[in-house]
Amino acid sequence: MKDFKKYYIIPAPPEDVYLALTQEPTIMLWTGDQATFVAEPNTEFSLWDGSIIGKNLEFEPNKKLVQQWYFGEEETEHPSIVTLKLHCHNQGTSLEVRQTNIPDEEFHDLVEGWTHEYVGSLIDFYTE
Repeated sequence: MKDFKKYYIIPAPPEDVYLALTQEPTIMLWTGDQATFVAEPNTEFSLWDGSIIGKNLEFEPNKKLVQQWYFGEEETEHPSIVTLKLHCHNQGTSLEVRQTNIPDEEFHDLVEGWTHEYVGSLIDFYTE
């Protein structure tokens, strides 16, 4: 199992980025795909038409989102926890992405996915 941490700059204020991460209609706009999401702890979610599924654990409005991501269809013995922290930055938002307990065989694709699909789509959403 591996861990991942990286900072990305999103050209929008933290309040806007938080809404994009937590409001189902906006999630569907920036991902361009189906999503099921309720911004409440202990609710399951689905992004990119089921490509990412998991459970919401914690919300701190405009500052932090904590989720458990499933590899396969359900929770595992060693949960993969995703923490997204939003920090003010002179160019908008510094998005701190931290994910723990990533299966070794998934690590490379997951890191690529964070950079090019997940955060890349958010950056594109605010720059187009």
